[in-house]
Amino acid sequence: MEALKELQRQLDQAKKATLSIQQLTDIDKQRLLQNLSRLLLEREKEIFQANSLDLERIALTDPNRDRLLLNAHRIRELSASLLVIAKLPDPTRKVLYATKTPEGLDIKKITVPLGVVAVIYESRPNVTIDVAALCIRSGNVAIMRGGSDAYHTNLCLISIIAEVLSVNNLDTSIVQLVDPERELIKELLNASRFIDVVIPRGSQALIEFVRLNSSIPVIETGAGVCHTYIEKTANLEMALNIAINAKISRPSVCNALDTLLIDQRIAVSFLNGLAASPEFSKVEIFADESAWVILNQAGYINLSHAMPDDFGREFLDFKCSVKIVQNAGEAFKHISRYSSKHSEAIVTEDLNLQEKFLNEIDAAAVYINASTRFTDGSVFGLGAEIGISTQKLHARGPFALEKLVTEKWLVRGNGQVRN
Repeated sequence: MEALKELQRQLDQAKKATLSIQQLTDIDKQRLLQNLSRLLLEREKEIFQANSLDLERIALTDPNRDRLLLNAHRIRELSASLLVIAKLPDPTRKVLYATKTPEGLDIKKITVPLGVVAVIYESRPNVTIDVAALCIRSGNVAIMRGGSDAYHTNLCLISIIAEVLSVNNLDTSIVQLVDPERELIKELLNASRFIDVVIPRGSQALIEFVRLNSSIPVIETGAGVCHTYIEKTANLEMALNIAINAKISRPSVCNALDTLLIDQRIAVSFLNGLAASPEFSKVEIFADESAWVILNQAGYINLSHAMPDDFGREFLDFKCSVKIVQNAGEAFKHISRYSSKHSEAIVTEDLNLQEKFLNEIDAAAVYINASTRFTDGSVFGLGAEIGISTQKLHARGPFALEKLVTEKWLVRGNGQVRN
């Protein structure tokens, strides 16, 4: 009951805080992020201590441990990303359209903040900083519900953000963290009087739950079921490097490789190369029958027979599925059937097939001869991101600063009335 009362108080304060943040100038918002960047580095030890409390509760072998971890390198990256966001153009007050009617009305359409943005996410405490920074820069109020596994880290980060707001004589309710108690999520999702948009970031189960239970408009940042198709003309050395990077570099993130599709004419050569890779040996492969035979003969030990639900599955771990296809047509059909429309890649030297892939594969990001691991707001020059949107309304792909706005019509007259 107390937690519910506190949530209601926070929601009320968030609505009021929209007036406070929308009065800030572009320079004010830049300075806030610059101050936060500096304070993150100054409070590094404090963040480590809080993060260690969360890490103590998660197994060393749990793939989510990597998502939860904040080390010196990651804190420096977060600090640097704040400076990048500060330098990005203010996405608000841009004139999208202007006209003058025969009656003498001056009409403009401009970009304005969304208002109160609720973000529900799991595991990754860096999201706390990313969301806060993007909302501040775009003039929005942020209400965040992080996962209980990152509870101590999130509390620490929110206290640092609150300190920056307080020092600058601003309402600390501009950025708030709500209690992670599960029973409160439905209350949050039905607070349409206070929240303008809700954004889930996490597993497919979380996204589905939010979409089905929210009375507030939802912008989905979808789970990533990412394919890489190794076509018969592919440079095999390049293909191996791309597959290894897409799976190994950070398997717990949404742009990591989930399914390898391999043309039958190069399957033996490619899979023998994959089996010989020391880096890939830690990956459990769920192979279709043809791929299983080749990998087994190559001595690949970490091997299982693929079940039907191993295709279209987001692994978020050192695991992937492998399927041998007869041709590009079969590969395209497989991707169309199983893709979550996040990131898809083809490795090929066939220029016509490259264009066909770019034009026909329906995903937020499509790649020619490159790893899907590049799907990221900072890599795409957008600063940080709230997530990768896989839907087609409002935002698609890295959902970053530029999309944290909506539109508003400004109409100036001098006494006109409509006949």
